[in-house]
Amino acid sequence: MATDRDVLPDNVKPTNYDISLFDLLPGEPWTYQGRVNISLDVKTATKTIVLNTHELKVHSAEVSSEAGKTASTAKASKVEYDVKNQRCTLTFDEEISSAKAVLAISFEGVMNNAMAGFYRSKYKPAVPAAKSVAKDDEYHYMFSTQFESCDARRAFPCFDEPNLKATYDFKIEIPDDLVALSNMNEKETKKSKKEGHKIVSFDRTPKMSTYLLAWAFGDFEYIEDFTRRKYNGKNLPVRVYTTKGLKEQGKLALESAHKIVDFYSEIFDIDYPLPKADLLAVHEFSHGAMENWGLVTYRTTAVLFDEATSDQRYRNRVVYVVAHELAHQWFGNLVTMNWWDELWLNEGFATAIGWHAVDHLHPDWNVWGQFVTEGMQMAFQLDSLRTSHPIEVPVKNALEVDQIFDHISYLKGSSVIRMLASHMGWEKFLSGVADYLKAHAYSNARTNDLWSALSKKSGEDVAAFMDPWIKKIGFPVVTVADEPGQISLKQSRFLSAGEVKPEEDETNWWIPLGVKSGADAKSTNWEPLTAKEKTYRDVDTSFYKLNADQTGFYRTNLPPQRLIELSKSLNKLSVEDKIGLVGDAGALAVSGEGTTAAVLSFLEGFSGEDNFLVWSEVLATLGKIRSTFAADAEVSTGLQKFALKLVTPATEKAGWQFSAGEDYLTGQLRSQLILSAGLAGHEATVAEAQKQFKAYVAGDKKAIHPSLRGPVFKISIKNGGEEAYKAIQNEYLTTTSVDGKEITLQSMGQVQSAELAQDYLKFAFAGNVATQDLHSVGGSLGNNSKVRSEVWSYVKANWSMLRERLGGNMVVLERFLRTALVKFADMETERDIEAFFSEKNNEGYDRGLAVVSDTIKGNARYRERDTENVREWLKAHGYLN
Repeated sequence: MATDRDVLPDNVKPTNYDISLFDLLPGEPWTYQGRVNISLDVKTATKTIVLNTHELKVHSAEVSSEAGKTASTAKASKVEYDVKNQRCTLTFDEEISSAKAVLAISFEGVMNNAMAGFYRSKYKPAVPAAKSVAKDDEYHYMFSTQFESCDARRAFPCFDEPNLKATYDFKIEIPDDLVALSNMNEKETKKSKKEGHKIVSFDRTPKMSTYLLAWAFGDFEYIEDFTRRKYNGKNLPVRVYTTKGLKEQGKLALESAHKIVDFYSEIFDIDYPLPKADLLAVHEFSHGAMENWGLVTYRTTAVLFDEATSDQRYRNRVVYVVAHELAHQWFGNLVTMNWWDELWLNEGFATAIGWHAVDHLHPDWNVWGQFVTEGMQMAFQLDSLRTSHPIEVPVKNALEVDQIFDHISYLKGSSVIRMLASHMGWEKFLSGVADYLKAHAYSNARTNDLWSALSKKSGEDVAAFMDPWIKKIGFPVVTVADEPGQISLKQSRFLSAGEVKPEEDETNWWIPLGVKSGADAKSTNWEPLTAKEKTYRDVDTSFYKLNADQTGFYRTNLPPQRLIELSKSLNKLSVEDKIGLVGDAGALAVSGEGTTAAVLSFLEGFSGEDNFLVWSEVLATLGKIRSTFAADAEVSTGLQKFALKLVTPATEKAGWQFSAGEDYLTGQLRSQLILSAGLAGHEATVAEAQKQFKAYVAGDKKAIHPSLRGPVFKISIKNGGEEAYKAIQNEYLTTTSVDGKEITLQSMGQVQSAELAQDYLKFAFAGNVATQDLHSVGGSLGNNSKVRSEVWSYVKANWSMLRERLGGNMVVLERFLRTALVKFADMETERDIEAFFSEKNNEGYDRGLAVVSDTIKGNARYRERDTENVREWLKAHGYLN
């Protein structure tokens, strides 16, 4: 047993769970009764069995065993709960010494409303519901599970650790007119002794971790398709389940899912291992989705899409989330990390391979460009903080793990996997992955097992050059010096706050160097940089771009003159190259290794750009600059004028009309430019937005294109004051569009007065906004420099209520605090936040607070250092008098 981990005793190991749930109460107190028979391998004779329970009541426990020809049964004489560590100790008077035993536990649980464990989700039905659906005066309810990482123990007593794999039999008693689902196919349905009820049982699952077990029941309907490949001679059924009236919105997910199951079966050279693949839309969900084996659960906006009314950007989201979760059916479910410190093995891989699958289905979307602007930049942002953590992070107690479901595990993890796959070649990389999956199927594996398989395939020592990326904190910046015919490179740790200390810069990373150079910008691979410094000779320095297509996870610090020259040769660069250059320049200005003036000069060269993904990075970089310097009214005005001049030509060219057959990226660009121009005060854009908004509010719901609701709502609230804000608040309460609530919540954050900001927060926390969406409220106001201080005031004044309302699910509380507070750029607020939380128990969101503190300090130093530099540049270029 690993001593660095706080794990259950290893005297017994589970091999099968037989779970039955009955007497479910569809209203207060929402309890249910359960019985679980756990088949055990007894490793050492013992009088105690320790297992995990959380918010469960154990009625009785007994062990039966067969030793030789005698069968014996012993009842637990004592049941003790360790509430802090979520454990239960069962003590028996007789020693359990038989090699095989069955532990039978009767218990009571609660179908809670915390989006964790076995829980209830409220919704308003789209069509008349079945008679026995649980309901109150306002809402109907469906029921489902969320067990990752450590919440199976909220639903039934279990050995809740990822390497204690077992098989599962499950049955549940529900009303006759409702539908039950679980990981496997339904085995049988029989009548219950309880009037109007049935007992639904399911086939035994393969061997798997507790966190992957799932069940759900409710007023469900489904649409179905089949894989095109045959598995054991059959095309597998793939279904999207929803509450009644919504199933047609599952078509996009369905047509993607069956293709993705076949694609993964081919590239991993292992057939999808279960007899069916179900996708379930859940009305209240703390994450985006959960990869339960054979029954993947999703937030509604991650699986439902309405061709007529949805914003097109959700098309991309649905396809990607479906691809990500299905990747887990192999990578995570079939082969599982041994312990939570290697969570990245699940999440980093599913992220990278999810994008690989979307690229396969939609090559016209340029998803690797999207990955570089969304995924990599987010990973860089978090990993450039002193408070970051290595990809493989020590986890002593499993209850700490929720906070590492973050951009490091997902996005840095996937970035380094993409870097390795690009270096090896995707085909060879995936072949090595297939070998790894076959070698560890139905068991647990470690990072080194993956490296071994890839080393064997590539003939290189993968562990040697990848270990620093996985086990060390941070990433490098490669500083470039050039002279005719040669380039000198130097690697050092990158911190967004700058001022790297020698003891923080001891890692020598393996840095793959793809380079585009010469008049034809030809790609070549140089020897990777493994030393602190190296000079490369015989280079055509008339034109070069390091980190070709941005496949390496590092920043590049170019000589200022080289950046200016590159801005004149953008046509030689790929979308990923341009995004990388903009992101690097912006980040180097923040750290003090570059200047904001140089970034602004560089951005001027993008006014004629026509790619949505490049514009995304340009506007994100400019947005960071505008947010940081917002407190200086003069500089803020100059930057607004700069933004307006930058986006005007492209906005006027894009226009407002979506033409039939227009590609996805063109539509997204239009939406983005209209929003940026409108918020920067482009008069014609503001006028058109307000005209469309007026018609929409008056009842003409076709007045605004579905993909322009966000831009039009935001522009109208910024310019229309309380009247527009109240109209959008009403839209939030009445919308039936699957994405309508998310879009209106993000829009209301554009209020321009303290009074409306406070009204928005009160409205949200009065029960109008679902707990899963409250971070959208905090984040949208936190992003708005005009009112962000109101969020912090509200947190301080209402902390007890917030703690109680969000504290049932720490993921939700941490996310709200981080998104609401991370944009401040002054030391006074940072000190105030630190003082406020200094005497509180911050367990469960302390990492989030550390990220907030570190980011604000960096922002504040950046603002202090560069304000005058920016002011001078704006004056010199005519944006200030």
